[in-house]
Amino acid sequence: MVCAVAAEERVVVEGTILELLPNAICRVGLENGHKLLVHSAGAVRQGHLRLLAGDRVRVEVSPHNPTRGRIVERIS
Repeated sequence: MVCAVAAEERVVVEGTILELLPNAICRVGLENGHKLLVHSAGAVRQGHLRLLAGDRVRVEVSPHNPTRGRIVERIS
C-alpha cells in the first residue's frame, strides 16, 4: 500500500551533500546539525544532474519520517 503525502504537508529544507551512496541515495547534512538519508527526485534524474559531495541541495522531507527525504533541486 502506497501512502501519498499532500504537497502542503511536505517540509522543504536546504542542506549540503555529505556522502554519496549507491542507487542515487545521498546523506545530506542540514544547517541545524541533523543528517538525512535522501534519494534523487524524478526531475533531478531526468535532468541528468550530477550530484557531488559538497553540493547545496533543496530537500523535501515528509512529516511521517523526518529522517528520509528527496532531493528536488540542486542550488548553484
